[in-house]
Amino acid sequence: MIRTIPKAERWRGSLSVPGDKSVSHRALMMAALAEGKTTVTRLSPGKDVASTAHCLRGLGVAIDVQGDTAVVHGRGACGFSPPVETLDAGNSGTTIRLLSGILAAQPFASTITGDASIRKRPMKRIVEPLKAMGARIESSPGFLAPLSIRGTRLRPIDYVMPVPSAQVKSCILLAALFAEGLTSLTESALSRDHTERLFEHLGIRFRRHGLRIEIEGPQSPAPGDIDVPGDLSSAAFPIIAAALIPDSELILRNVGVNPTRTGIIDVLRTMGCSITESSPRSANGEPRADLIVRTSDLRGAEISGDMIPKIIDEIPILAIAATRAEGRTEVRDARELRVKETDRIAAIAANLNAMGVRVDVFDDGFAVEGPQKLRGAVIDSMDDHRIAMAFAVAGLVADGETRILKTECVDISYPGFFDMLEEVEHA
Repeated sequence: MIRTIPKAERWRGSLSVPGDKSVSHRALMMAALAEGKTTVTRLSPGKDVASTAHCLRGLGVAIDVQGDTAVVHGRGACGFSPPVETLDAGNSGTTIRLLSGILAAQPFASTITGDASIRKRPMKRIVEPLKAMGARIESSPGFLAPLSIRGTRLRPIDYVMPVPSAQVKSCILLAALFAEGLTSLTESALSRDHTERLFEHLGIRFRRHGLRIEIEGPQSPAPGDIDVPGDLSSAAFPIIAAALIPDSELILRNVGVNPTRTGIIDVLRTMGCSITESSPRSANGEPRADLIVRTSDLRGAEISGDMIPKIIDEIPILAIAATRAEGRTEVRDARELRVKETDRIAAIAANLNAMGVRVDVFDDGFAVEGPQKLRGAVIDSMDDHRIAMAFAVAGLVADGETRILKTECVDISYPGFFDMLEEVEHA
């Protein structure tokens, strides 16, 4: 599908973004591991989370979804049924990586795969620590999916993560629930902690010492209702649109402001963006607030090091902000972008070039000297939802019309995104 994006005059109004995708995945998996009923409200409507639900149903878990509410009838940590067919994670890296940690301990064999994009993404980062725990996993050459997993009794490990990754961390922590004894895991930098917060909410005992987490197994989560906050990664797109479009003020309601996720807010404030938090509250360990964003004069920033894991998903839309900022914005230490749904560094550079923006490209990032004018262009999303949404925002501030190709991918995380653009633009 092709979407045409006209230049916007101003943005005014309020909106709610979909439920947090990262929390939604974990909520479904932990509810399935619990024995009894858990209700998950404000579940992400995206296809990625639907892939997690589909895989869990393939393991015998009953999940009833009505709107954005899911009722999960958990079967307990060892109550899953052997799947009758290959589990399909679709386009979801979170699904295949986290669920592999659970499958590694089940008393049956299973195979999990995904779409063409997933079958190109690196799985060595979970296969190696799971094998160290005794898991029996076979992968395609190059440690790629499909993954064939023959469940077995797992043993605890002391693991130092070479790359900061919430997916790898969560995979190991979920596997540790089945291991007899103390598993310890040390991060190289603090990554998203949604798994740990849900552990605490559902009665899983663990200890954190700085970047080190210790968990004694075996343990099982208890059932407990989970309310999912609005997805800050999804909110980043309207936040930056409101900051860039003249004479704008936008209120985003009930957005998750977990400190391991608010790197995008921190970076934007460093760049001079006017973002105000109001009505702070918390549910099941996840803080949330309303965000008020106003048109802002932005300045360039250097983004690297420990900040990168906190904003890795928001870098495509930050690249759009960089084009309108005064001075140089440089992103480094973000080589992980090369192995996302597409090579996002290459996708950012190619599409900014198409819009007339000069970009310096590095192996681990890019730099933009601003401000530069954007001109309407034909944009190839490369079937990457975050590239499609980022360049839709670019179209709102570009001269002339912008056409985004292959926009179906946006349903992976933000169904209704293009409807939202029209509704706010005409408010």
